[in-house]
Amino acid sequence: MSWTSERVDLLKKLWGDGLSASQIAAELGGVTRNAVIGKVHRLGLSGRAKTQASASQKSRKTAKPSMSESQSHTETPHSPMPQSIGATALKAETAPVAAPAPKSQPVAELVPIAKRASILTLTERTCKWPIGDPTSDDFYFCGHASNPGVPYCAHHCRIAYQPASDRRRTQNQRAVAAG
Repeated sequence: MSWTSERVDLLKKLWGDGLSASQIAAELGGVTRNAVIGKVHRLGLSGRAKTQASASQKSRKTAKPSMSESQSHTETPHSPMPQSIGATALKAETAPVAAPAPKSQPVAELVPIAKRASILTLTERTCKWPIGDPTSDDFYFCGHASNPGVPYCAHHCRIAYQPASDRRRTQNQRAVAAG
């Protein structure tokens, strides 16, 4: 598809009328939404004019009732339904619920003080799992023995290298429990 002068003129008119890039692409036919956006950018067209519907929606949102209006109502005003803009297929119906914190053993029980390693004492045979805040004085590495070619001990390998199917199953279980 090439941008003929007629198509460019129609694009400018539709853009000025406030149509979205998707609507313009459908009107022109044979072009994608991204092609329309690219052409608008290359032409240096300014922001679109507001359509009547979007201008009236904004004025309704920003308009506040006067004191006499709000006092004349005996009922409490209810908030309008939340509106979703854009693609809504993946938006959650309710607020996301935080997953419960995983139960973990206290760090002191996992790594005895004698096994803890600093950056200077790490070798290719020690576990390099960081524990704590790197900016604090009590930061250290696990230091347990690791297998050749693996940077972590067996315990930390189970945490670091989870099969994709296990991760998906855990995520699905959390979603079911939350929903």
